[in-house]
Amino acid sequence: MVVSGALLSALLLVIMLVPLPYAVQRPGPTVNTLGEADGEPLIQIDGAETYPTSGELRLTTVSVIGGPGYPVTAADVVAGWLDEEEVVMPVEAVFPDGTTREEIDEQSTAQMASSQDNATVAALEELGYDVPMVLTVRDVAPGSGAEGVVEEGDVIASIQPEGEERTEVEAFSDLAAVLSRTEAGAPVTLGVLRDGEPTDLTVATMSHPGTAADPDEARQGSLLGVVLDPEVELPVDIDFDIDNIGGPSAGTMFALGIIDRLTPGEMTGGEKIAGTGTVNLAGEVGAIGGIRQKLAGATRAGAEWFLAPQGNCGEVVGHVPDGLRVVRVGTLGEARDAVEAIGSGDGASLPTCEAG
Repeated sequence: MVVSGALLSALLLVIMLVPLPYAVQRPGPTVNTLGEADGEPLIQIDGAETYPTSGELRLTTVSVIGGPGYPVTAADVVAGWLDEEEVVMPVEAVFPDGTTREEIDEQSTAQMASSQDNATVAALEELGYDVPMVLTVRDVAPGSGAEGVVEEGDVIASIQPEGEERTEVEAFSDLAAVLSRTEAGAPVTLGVLRDGEPTDLTVATMSHPGTAADPDEARQGSLLGVVLDPEVELPVDIDFDIDNIGGPSAGTMFALGIIDRLTPGEMTGGEKIAGTGTVNLAGEVGAIGGIRQKLAGATRAGAEWFLAPQGNCGEVVGHVPDGLRVVRVGTLGEARDAVEAIGSGDGASLPTCEAG
């Protein structure tokens, strides 16, 4: 019996240490975008007056174990199943098959850089700055109305839906505003510069994909079906001193931090506010992954308020930690209004995911 028990224990130990094809998501660290890194502001601004502030605007993250280079064991998987704040998923649901750890890290770093650029443009436009940019087509979506019509290298100069006046495109927000009121499938006349020559193209628009919470729920408005490479002329120099965090989901909190630093007064009113969400060049807040882990991370950091993308509300309902109030936001303007309402003591009237 002693020998059998020892063998069983050894077998169980081996099983618990064998790598498994799973990934475990856990609440990650949070970072105050109004805080400092090595004694310097995390958001560094040059070329405009900045103002002292207080409170916290915390970006939230998800820590993932498993995947290329970091396999999980049975012990990790069992612990994840038993912990309400963690989620266990097949590794292929998190990382594309065949990718290496180096490729994952490079993509995460590129996404973080893009989120910072988008946050800077969105924040400055929210504050009324003119942010001129050149929008060059980098790629065309297969199967879209732009395929075979729009070419890589075309520079978008104007857009005109049927029955409307032509809108000159001097910033991404100009393009996004027109498409937001254009029904999917409707044709638009796209004015482009092709090899320096002006050309008008007729493009059938396409619908937005579904949200992360509901793949069947598409947003109103339409898309052109192209990937753009924007060349931006910033009126203010803004840099971010942040390491060891990647991905696109910090954009909204970066943008709010910029807005707070560039406006007089304390936008937060001294409150601890956490949040998440991508932000594009037009200031639209997008859904992200790992929302439940981010809610738990915000609570651990002492936040009492959380700004969640409206596209994640289906995942939020029924999973809000005690003591945390979740406010849904769809645009950077809505997020800014929410922070100002919380800071002035009027947060109780803000829309929540539970309210639809």
